[in-house]
Amino acid sequence: MNVNNIKNLGELKRSGYKPVSIKDEMRKNMIASLQNNSNPFEGIFGYDETVLPELQTAILSRHNILLLGLRGQAKTRIARLLVNILDEYIPIIEGSDLNEDPLNPITYQSKLKVKEMGDDLPITWLHRSFRYTEKLATPDVTVSDLIGDVDPIKAANLKLPYSDERVIHFGLIPRSHRSIFVINELPDLQARIQVSLFNILQENDIQIRGFKLRLPLDIEFIFTANPEDYTNRGAIVTPLKDRIDSQIITHYPKSISISQNITEQEANLADEQSDHVIVYPLLKELIEQIAVEARKSEYVDEKSGVSARLTISAYENLISYAERRRIINSEKTVYARISDLAGVIPTITGKVELVYEGEQEGPVKVANILINKAIKTIFEKYFPNPELLKKKQGKNPYSEIINWFSKNNHIDILLNATNEEYKSTLLKIPGLKSVINKYQADADETLSLLFMEFILHGLSEYSMLSKFGLQSGFQFKDMLSSMLTIKDTDNFEDQINEEDPDLF
Repeated sequence: MNVNNIKNLGELKRSGYKPVSIKDEMRKNMIASLQNNSNPFEGIFGYDETVLPELQTAILSRHNILLLGLRGQAKTRIARLLVNILDEYIPIIEGSDLNEDPLNPITYQSKLKVKEMGDDLPITWLHRSFRYTEKLATPDVTVSDLIGDVDPIKAANLKLPYSDERVIHFGLIPRSHRSIFVINELPDLQARIQVSLFNILQENDIQIRGFKLRLPLDIEFIFTANPEDYTNRGAIVTPLKDRIDSQIITHYPKSISISQNITEQEANLADEQSDHVIVYPLLKELIEQIAVEARKSEYVDEKSGVSARLTISAYENLISYAERRRIINSEKTVYARISDLAGVIPTITGKVELVYEGEQEGPVKVANILINKAIKTIFEKYFPNPELLKKKQGKNPYSEIINWFSKNNHIDILLNATNEEYKSTLLKIPGLKSVINKYQADADETLSLLFMEFILHGLSEYSMLSKFGLQSGFQFKDMLSSMLTIKDTDNFEDQINEEDPDLF
């Protein structure tokens, strides 16, 4: 249908156009999408076998939908992508506040215009991008905001009594006629406001004060909610939940690779960062593993969840931390290092809800613990587990490294070290390069250096070396000599971090 050639009601009738409800429209386009194997939910990862089939089923059933899940599980993004399964354009009566169909007007004014103008009634075409309305549920939302109310100014200007429906100022929901209407965080909506939605969901009409008004609204409702809200901030009243046809439960990515795809897609990097800061897959894995460790940590509130925004922000901070070093040292290109994970601590502390034990430990200390656990978990993917090697006969590949530190040697890895300083520091440790040659033989020079630092952090997690946080970086020493030099062994961990507790 050529929308540019149809400008009045008569031309619309001759085109063969027939009104279709939004739910039937979405059903029709979802069927076409499934038949053509096209994906209207571009950029949604990890839901192909779980959430998306349930969502497609709900749309085929012409249901209103509740997306239920913890923070950062793409609920709002899914809702916004639903416009992709709307028709590209629909005809509306020109000047209509409620996007009324020329063949099916619902307000007094529009019915009167159709009656008076007939086939000469001017129409316009509404693009699907304008058929989406979103409202965040907050305690100050009123029935007037959502449904509407009497407008005394309009009544005075038009010289109409309050009993005339033309004095009504319609709220967001009526203005979303023939559109998708989304209420985010539904439990935060006061119970009395939720009650005002009953009629709309069941009978598809609205009630405004004392008016005998029955507007047959045509709306696809999408609600989002967090399970935590049911106990902490509010609840979805039972009759309203009963009127929402399908409840779809979202979840966090089930694998590191899926989580990486999300992070790289959503990370907001400057062109200069992309060109001059290189991040190897090892560090990307560590960033994702931090979120995994947080979701199962005894210090983090499981009910609150750990948003995917944590890894996105952490990835951005990692790159910016490396970029800062590049600028300070006037270097053209830098590679992100393990020690650059110190830059993601502010991201972690701002995005995890701690339980009482975590609050006792402190957010910075919990962030350090999560980073260290991530290092320990990923270490086994690239190198042998030092603890298991103890139980086996044969040469330990780490023995030369550990022996060198046992001879009163130590190294400092400084956060702002130049590329050359970083390289020379790591290469002076005997046995470190040979471990890389044996287990990561394909690594280039810069990746080898990253793995060398990774081994030092890994060995400290397995208590083969000690790691001290300095104001300017990290110091690695022999574990035994460190313990002997510490005055009070009961405060061993505190003294390790006493110089700069912000460094893991």
